[in-house]
Amino acid sequence: MRAKGRIDWRPAAIWGVLFAVSIATRTYVAVADDARRGHAVGVDRLLTDEITSHLVVAALLPALYWLHRRFPIGGAPRNLLLHVAAVVPFSMLHTTGMAALRLLWLNAVVGASYSFPLTLDRLQYEFAKDLVTYLMLTTGVLALHHLMQRYDSAKARPEEPSPAAAAPPERFTVRKRGGSEVLVEMADIDQIEASGNYAILHVGGETFEIRSSLAKLEGELDPKRFVRVHKSHVVNIARVAEVTPWVSGDWRIRLQDGAEVNLSRRYRQRFEALAPVRS
Repeated sequence: MRAKGRIDWRPAAIWGVLFAVSIATRTYVAVADDARRGHAVGVDRLLTDEITSHLVVAALLPALYWLHRRFPIGGAPRNLLLHVAAVVPFSMLHTTGMAALRLLWLNAVVGASYSFPLTLDRLQYEFAKDLVTYLMLTTGVLALHHLMQRYDSAKARPEEPSPAAAAPPERFTVRKRGGSEVLVEMADIDQIEASGNYAILHVGGETFEIRSSLAKLEGELDPKRFVRVHKSHVVNIARVAEVTPWVSGDWRIRLQDGAEVNLSRRYRQRFEALAPVRS
């Protein structure tokens, strides 16, 4: 459970396959549409258009992952507005990027005559398409994250743990941004919060970010000490100061450091197994 894990290449491989299928499918549809209209653009030209467009989208994908990790849509309401606003720079970078690639390839390499006028009408047209593209990419990012979390959780769950393997660690190290490592005692962790592909440890007023899904991390914690209370939160039961009724059947947990998190109805049975709530 260290921060310095190996790079997970699964998302890159999955996106690579999806982009390849998208390029082939969109090129085929474009060729079929041109043939039906009696146009003769050529497969090479249409394939170039799709490849350059997808290359720029692939280059922008890491920034989209960072945006979802830093400002998850399921977080504060302002995060959704931020993602809506992000479509504008996304479209501008996508449009100018693919225009530059096409001009470089067709004019400089192939020697064909090609122009890409960045008129207002063209920018509006590209923005309408990029709005749909951003929505599809966002859906893909969230869906892949959810599926890999479930896969990692199932893989990390032992069927018949031995007595030695059943004992969770009492401490571990996390790497700080400066490169140094800090020893963290399990008992000092107040709560753990999900943040995209990362987990944020709240330890005595400090926060440490490690690359791990919350589901995977939960499987490595002491189940008698840590309990899942929400899809995005695990708390140290010893750090709970107060539990009060909330809205829609949920409860509200206040920790000793003053932080508050929701206790969802879905996880209340697990919580009460460790700390029964008496009315």
